Amino acid sequence: MVLSTRSVVGLQHSIPVEGLWQRRIFSLDSRHPFSDTVRLRVAPKTRSRIVPPLEVVTKISMPICSTSGRVKQTERTSTVQPGGSSRFSNSPKDLILKAIVTVSRKPRPSISEQVLDKLDAVADRMGFANILLRLVSKEIDPKTGVEKRSKPSALRDWAEKVNVVADKLQYTVEWTVPMDFGSPGAIVVLNNHHNEFYLESVSIRSSHNGEATYFPCNSWIQPDKLSTYPPAERVFFSNDVHVPSATPPGLKILREKELKALRGDGKGVRKDWERIYDYATYNDLGDPDKGSDLARPTLGGNSKLPYPRRCRTGRPPTKTDPNLESRVEVGGRIYVPRDECFDPIKESTFIDSCMKGLMHKLAPAMLTRLTDKNFEFSSFGDIDKLYSEGIASSMRPKNSETNENSSGIFPGYSVPNLIRQLPFIGNSSDSFSKYPLPELLSKDKFAWMRDEEFGRQMLAGQNPSTIERLKVFPPVSELNPEVYGNRESAITAEQIEGELEGLTVEQALQQKKLFILDYHDLFMPFVNAINNLEGRKTYATRTLFFLDKENILKPLAIELSLPPATKGAQGSQRVFTPGNEPTNYWLWQLAKAHVCSNDSGHHQLVSHWLRTHACTEPYIIATHRQLSTLHPISKFLRPHLRYTMEINGAARMNLIAADGVIASSIDTSDADPVTKLMFKLIGTLSLETCFTPGKYCMEMSSAVYKQKWRFDMEALPADLIRRGMAEKDPNCPHGLKLMIDDYPYAADGLLLWSALEEWVGDYVNIYYGQDARSVVDDYELQKWWAEIRYVGHADKKHEPWWPQLETKEDLVQILTTMLWMTSGHHAAVNFGQFTYGGYIPNHPCLTRKLVPEEGTAEFVEFIRNPQSFFLSMLPNQEQATVMMMIIEALSAHSPDEEYLGERKARWTSDRTALDAFKRFTDTMRSVEKEIECRNKNSRLKNRNGAGVPPYELLFPRSGPGITGRGVPNSVSI
Repeated sequence: MVLSTRSVVGLQHSIPVEGLWQRRIFSLDSRHPFSDTVRLRVAPKTRSRIVPPLEVVTKISMPICSTSGRVKQTERTSTVQPGGSSRFSNSPKDLILKAIVTVSRKPRPSISEQVLDKLDAVADRMGFANILLRLVSKEIDPKTGVEKRSKPSALRDWAEKVNVVADKLQYTVEWTVPMDFGSPGAIVVLNNHHNEFYLESVSIRSSHNGEATYFPCNSWIQPDKLSTYPPAERVFFSNDVHVPSATPPGLKILREKELKALRGDGKGVRKDWERIYDYATYNDLGDPDKGSDLARPTLGGNSKLPYPRRCRTGRPPTKTDPNLESRVEVGGRIYVPRDECFDPIKESTFIDSCMKGLMHKLAPAMLTRLTDKNFEFSSFGDIDKLYSEGIASSMRPKNSETNENSSGIFPGYSVPNLIRQLPFIGNSSDSFSKYPLPELLSKDKFAWMRDEEFGRQMLAGQNPSTIERLKVFPPVSELNPEVYGNRESAITAEQIEGELEGLTVEQALQQKKLFILDYHDLFMPFVNAINNLEGRKTYATRTLFFLDKENILKPLAIELSLPPATKGAQGSQRVFTPGNEPTNYWLWQLAKAHVCSNDSGHHQLVSHWLRTHACTEPYIIATHRQLSTLHPISKFLRPHLRYTMEINGAARMNLIAADGVIASSIDTSDADPVTKLMFKLIGTLSLETCFTPGKYCMEMSSAVYKQKWRFDMEALPADLIRRGMAEKDPNCPHGLKLMIDDYPYAADGLLLWSALEEWVGDYVNIYYGQDARSVVDDYELQKWWAEIRYVGHADKKHEPWWPQLETKEDLVQILTTMLWMTSGHHAAVNFGQFTYGGYIPNHPCLTRKLVPEEGTAEFVEFIRNPQSFFLSMLPNQEQATVMMMIIEALSAHSPDEEYLGERKARWTSDRTALDAFKRFTDTMRSVEKEIECRNKNSRLKNRNGAGVPPYELLFPRSGPGITGRGVPNSVSI
């Protein structure tokens, strides 16, 4: 069929008409979801003439939709006004359903997207139905045996609102259906525009009885041209929930069809716009095609390096090794299903945060590359200037006549002045380069040097989930002594009993007052390899603590161990204890720095990345593949899955990858030459750059997954009991007695855990409370749990500790554990990073020297200037600012964050579930009040006192930015 056109309405330039629509020749295909809709091909013409708006004349031989959404039943030439009005009367037996459609706008559309939007607006004005929606009833048509469907109707007012500036726009659509159509249960959408758009929701109201039906969509709708013919239906169900056995007859086929579409076929390269969820191993962390030094082993799929699965991308293999996946090209992005990507507000905030962070790294990166020097901190004052004056100011040449920092590429420019040439910075370079003052530093500048603060941070700092109660003295390793040396710790009772308030070691053990931070067995197998890396030195550390009468955790001794040089030989075990004598004092500070370096690596690689990011991704993939959006548990989990896959994909591309490059992933193709050079000079930004283990970071993470990770132990009460930090006691709150009453992470965490458990129990009881077999008989739920175990965590599928999913109590425990890890635990280990790691001496991310031994040249250097030696052991200026940049971005909340007790409105139509969630929200407000009271309690010295930051990491709500509080629903950063 050919469309004859006398004018193109609204065009201001002469454009070939054939370029406006790329559509196939009209055909009728019953498989097509909109098969009774005309598909048009524009007849080739030379050029259109610019004339006053005229009517568009079409000759039609079957039903066609106008932009009003009404259907013209005619076989004669019809006249369609540019506005899209239609002319026919409804049957008295017809029912009119009207809807409001909410669409979110992209904050930064590309130029091509803006042009295509204009062209689509022209098409709408001409009367073509370019965005079509049709209703699906919950009922089956008794005549055909299939679901009832309305005629497709077009979205109204798109053209009229194309120039409106707003974050969200609302449009209307209406359908005419028979009175016996039944309740709408689904909407099918077809996008004939050129651009994707974000459909937030559709709200329908009947003209007959005013009954409303709400469809939460929250999805990107791709153009039809991206699909094969016939295109896959985009189906959205209402906010009703149904277990599989209770699915309305009209929705059963769509329910299965939608899940099948999300699973894909496991073949081919995934495209950015697709919505396919599948699994793969971590075989994309290296880049061997660039050199053997960038090769990294595959994590997962083997017994040596087990790991959770990640989202499959299908990228081609490397040239060097066909078993490894090639890296994303510079300027590209790793595939994650389109609806897992950041929403417009989140994306804008994240980009701004990354840009600010890159500016923080710019000056030291330029200095290193332009002068071929690694600039050191010469004093603690240099570090202080990062907050008071900014990087550019702190790095101005000391000798203005010689201009030591002048760039050889741009003669006459100092680096700070060169930075000001960047068009997006200008004269604001100092504000761009300043770091916010970490809260710890703002409270007490010298707190980091005190032993009490060192102990406090084990309970209330950025990694409070690792300390254990000491059960055996001396501590004993589980490693092979022939390979790794003496299994027994070198710490003796004589070295520590003077600090036990009159107790013997045995008495202190019996009274449960001794604790340990033990990184010996984790680091020892990697120590030699790490120490062979340039600029990296480490030990395997053990640190003993004593809980005194004031309930203060004090460090007693630090053991720094090195493995034997040869098999069967003795390794090195050095023990350090606190002391006031100057040399001993500074040696103690050096030993504490090495402990913090171990702790920093474990925190980022295990407590943070492994336990909350990597182990959660299989839960997300399985939920989308096995649980329909109609399923009550899918509806329940959705806010706790938000953004995680996108942030994990970015991490695989940058933070956890070999030679990860954040700067290169930012498009500078339209930038001026100076800007392009600056980004080139910024260099690599990855965990391998920032942490002592370097290229062995992810292998260490795999080692912990192999030896320690258990799903059943991820529950907070089980974790506390396993570490000996709590014991079961039915007479205590939450049924647990804490070994340290003033343990902020555990005390506040149990408040959240109990609230989550109650909320999960209330919700699960709504749908699984009546029938004892309801959980077992829910085949979607059973497939979901089986896929998590046997596919998502396949390397541990045979472990006996996996919980069974047979009762509603099993389901409550599983869901509460998932919610705790994605909300409370992640908040506790993530949003305090800048507070404690933002000041490098407090919690150094890497160490570059070992503690000097007497009789060596390094010891002489240390004695001469212990402060200078201490700083030389820590990261240099570039390394420090890389780490500070990363944790500054990770510690900030987005303006669109959703916190525990918050959800998008109308997420379910079930009033009982809404009432249960309201109780949970009220409980969150009570938790906030309790945390505020605890932070004012002067007896709780780990969260109250002179220079002590209040513990707010598990305070549910927060504003945007770096606040040191707030528990988002999901792992969203």
